[in-house]
Amino acid sequence: MNRSIVAPIFIVLLSVTAGGWLLQQGVDRAENIYVRVRVLQEVVDRVESSFVDEVDPGALYESAIDGLIRDLGDPHSSFLPADEYEDLRIRTEGEYGGVGLEVTERNGYVTVVSPIPGGPAGRMGIRAGDQFFEIEGVPADTMVTDQAVELLRGRPGDEVTVKMLRPGLDEPIEFTINREVIRLMAVPFAVMLDGEIGYVPLRTVRETSAEEVRAAVDSLRDAGMNALIFDLRGNPGGLLDQGIAVSDLFLERGQGIVETRGRAGDQNETFQASRPDRYPGLPVVVLVDGGSASASEIIAGALQDYDRAVLIGETTFGKGSVQSLYRLTGGDVLRLTTAKWYTPMGRSIHLDPEVRSNGERSHTLSISGQLVDPVELDGRPTYESAAGRTLYGGGGITPDLFVMPETLSSAEVSAVQRLFARGGGFSLALFNYAVDFVSRHPDLEPGFSVSAADLADFFATLPDFGAGVDLADFEGAERFVRYQLEGEIALQAWGEAGQFRQLLRHDRQVARAIEVLLSAETPADLIDDVATETSDQLPDSGA
Repeated sequence: MNRSIVAPIFIVLLSVTAGGWLLQQGVDRAENIYVRVRVLQEVVDRVESSFVDEVDPGALYESAIDGLIRDLGDPHSSFLPADEYEDLRIRTEGEYGGVGLEVTERNGYVTVVSPIPGGPAGRMGIRAGDQFFEIEGVPADTMVTDQAVELLRGRPGDEVTVKMLRPGLDEPIEFTINREVIRLMAVPFAVMLDGEIGYVPLRTVRETSAEEVRAAVDSLRDAGMNALIFDLRGNPGGLLDQGIAVSDLFLERGQGIVETRGRAGDQNETFQASRPDRYPGLPVVVLVDGGSASASEIIAGALQDYDRAVLIGETTFGKGSVQSLYRLTGGDVLRLTTAKWYTPMGRSIHLDPEVRSNGERSHTLSISGQLVDPVELDGRPTYESAAGRTLYGGGGITPDLFVMPETLSSAEVSAVQRLFARGGGFSLALFNYAVDFVSRHPDLEPGFSVSAADLADFFATLPDFGAGVDLADFEGAERFVRYQLEGEIALQAWGEAGQFRQLLRHDRQVARAIEVLLSAETPADLIDDVATETSDQLPDSGA
């Protein structure tokens, strides 16, 4: 009788005691935070009143906030004072001048993810992987990405001078770039290749990307296309909703496209295809490389997860985080990473900065002058596609077939780097010579080759643009110079489509895509053919 009464009383007392302990813990934690806030206020007050030099108390608070955000270790989170945010909003929503670069923080420097094709910075010779050393004389090693972007933007026609660090070079390279209004077609052209294979490049993911892709693929299909190469190489991404809309063109209704996961429940959301596959039965190869980032990775990951396409090329960049904007007191804005993107099969697209910094980056260059990273699959988690194929996670999207671009030898790389050290002068000389070459050759046709005499003539013009180099270096870099010169001449003569066709003989990734598509009549055939190859293959050799 007594035991039956005592036991419940004991349990109640224990519950009350535990609840009181937890409540006290919460009170202690709140008091501790309150104490730290008081300490911060006291430090600011004491510095303002007693420091040997006069200081701006507002600047002290901003420094504290910047330090807090910097300690998050996330390059995409930042604090924007009200005046800076309003200026950014006006520039973003209205017409503004820029240099045409997609940038992010990497290893402590604002780094170029990809030059926007056709943009002024790309034309001047700035390349993926270049890091900002100075912008308009301001050291960039302590800048966050937003600060660098604000300095790079300005009135169209105005110049901005930057100094860039490039792997393999000891000294920064100086470029003076004319800002332009950045307006680019998402799909600049669409062409038919051998074997009734269509080719559609998507350069960026912007407001009209899905509409432009649909129109391009429809036009090629009407012309008899029976397979598609969809090129996302160098695509820096853009709008999430357009990345979803482009993916929706190739997936069946209800199939997942991307999932966002955050600590807060309202950040967790799954996006699915809302309509049937527009191109059922069409075999598709998607080309990717280290410049494929953000929304372009969403497209590539979704199509790979559902075995709708085969991916060929190199591992993508790994920008897979979601930023939310929070209005603060006084109009300031906090831009905070609140979630990360995952493919339908659960692979994280995001590659953490410390993973990038711990990896040894290759200094091998492609014939186009881009850095080429080694293939890294060791330690990556594995997943299964909808059809049971092995896929790799761990950040970025790994292709099904690793195919490296045509690369330069170590001796050629050394010679090319000495050309790079001449900054934008080489690119200016290239442009001017190409324009003159086209005017002197009105009967020029695609597939041409510049002669030894043409190269000698071009070499003679370099000193006029401050890009003079030793003849030995110029000859050592001949393969790179020839590629650049023929590409620029073709661009001036026939536009981007003509340039693509002229340089096609050097494009090993497109060649591999054509090879696998010629042997596949259906998407299932394509997947089966690729599944027979080892998923952990080494990349094809370059040169």
